[in-house]
Amino acid sequence: MSTTATLDRERVRQLFDLRSSYNVHMGGGYREDPYPVWHRLREQAPVHPGIVHELTGFDGPAMFSGLPYPDRPHFSAFSYAACDAAYRDPEVFASAAGPVDPNNGPYGATNSMLSMGGRQHRRYRGLVQPSFVPGKAKWWISNWIEETVDLLIDGFVDAGRAELNVDFCAAIPVLTITSSFGVPVDQALDIRAALTRPDEIVRMLEPIVAARRADPQDDLISILVQAEMTDENGVTHRLTDAEIYSFSVLLLTAGSGTTWKQMGITLTALLQHPEALAAVRADRSLLRLAIEESLRWSPTDPMFSRWVTEDVDFFGVHMPAGSVLHLCIGAANRDPARWDRPDEYDITRALRPSFAFGGGAHVCLGMHVARAEMRVGIGALLDRLPDLRLDPDREAPRFIGMYERGATEIPVVFG
Repeated sequence: MSTTATLDRERVRQLFDLRSSYNVHMGGGYREDPYPVWHRLREQAPVHPGIVHELTGFDGPAMFSGLPYPDRPHFSAFSYAACDAAYRDPEVFASAAGPVDPNNGPYGATNSMLSMGGRQHRRYRGLVQPSFVPGKAKWWISNWIEETVDLLIDGFVDAGRAELNVDFCAAIPVLTITSSFGVPVDQALDIRAALTRPDEIVRMLEPIVAARRADPQDDLISILVQAEMTDENGVTHRLTDAEIYSFSVLLLTAGSGTTWKQMGITLTALLQHPEALAAVRADRSLLRLAIEESLRWSPTDPMFSRWVTEDVDFFGVHMPAGSVLHLCIGAANRDPARWDRPDEYDITRALRPSFAFGGGAHVCLGMHVARAEMRVGIGALLDRLPDLRLDPDREAPRFIGMYERGATEIPVVFG
C-alpha cells in the first residue's frame, strides 16, 4: 500500500502547522529568538522566581508541563548545573504533583509512566523499555521507518522541489508509531487529530489490543501485551489494557510531535550551513554528529517541569514545598560553562551529553527510535535528492514557538 496515495497532505499541513490552534496553545505564537533573553537570565542567576515564558517576555498562551497552576509558586532554572541537580534528585524534584494510576484514568501523558516516580516508574519502564533500547533500532528501521521514508520521497522525487517540514518530517514519526501499533495508514491522521481526545484513540486501539492478545504479531502492541517482569518479591507483572492505552497515548503525544520538529530543525540547520551539509553529504558518518548538535543547539521542547516536594534552598533561591520548578533545558544546552561558542551550530564539536532528551531516570524512552527516524530520513534525502538546497524563490525557514519550537516550511529544490 502506498503511503503517499492514502495520506491526505492538506490535512497533514493543518495538523502539523506550528501556528495552528493546537500548537498555539503551547506558545506557537512566539516568533522571536528566546536565546538572547535566556542568556541574560542565566548570567543574572541560575534560578529565578517566575515562569520561563513570562521571564522571556512572552505574554501569549503557553501551556506545557507544570502549567498553569496559578495557586503554586513557580521558579525557573536556566543553567546546566541547576537543571542537572534537579534531574539527579527525583525525591525533592518529582515528575508529578501526586500519585499516578493509568488503570484509574484519565488516559494521557500526565497519567502515564512520564509522571511516575520511584519503584512504580522503574516497574513500568522495565516492562516497555526492551522495545526501545539501541539494539532495537534496526527492528524499527526495517519494519516501518525505511518504507515510510522511501514512500514519502517517492511522492516528490520527480518534482525537483518539495516542502520538507510538513510533507516529509511531520509524516515520518506519526506513520512509524501508528504502523507499529498495527493501525492502517488511512487512520493514522485520525489518531493524530485525536491527541486532545485520548478516549477516541483508545477506541481505535481497543480492537487491536484484543486481537494481539489472541494472536500476537511482529509489532509493538504485541510486545506490550506479552511483556513480563518479575519484581523484587518474585511476583510477575504484565501490562493491563488500560496501561497499554496510557503508554500508547504517551508515545503518540511525545513521539509524533518532538521527532518531527527536531528533524525539521536539523534539516534547516544543515541547509543554512552549506559547509556542514557538504561535509555530511561527503561523509555520512557525520550525520550522527549533525543530529546530536541540533539536539543541543535547539531542542524542540526547551522546557520541562518538576514538582518540589519539600522546602529547599536551591542555587540561592528558597522554594517551598508545592512549588513548580521549570527546567529551561534550551538555556542549559547553551551554557558557556559547559560548551565553548554555545550559540554556534558546529557539527565538529566534541560530543557531550545535553538535556535534549531530558535527564535522570526519566530520560526519553524513545530517544533511540527518534534518532533512527532522523538518521534514516535525512540520509535518504541526501541519497535520493542530488544538490539538495533551500529554494531561493521561497521564504527561508524560521524557528518559532515557545515550549514546542520548530521550523516553519522548509522549501527546497534539488536535481
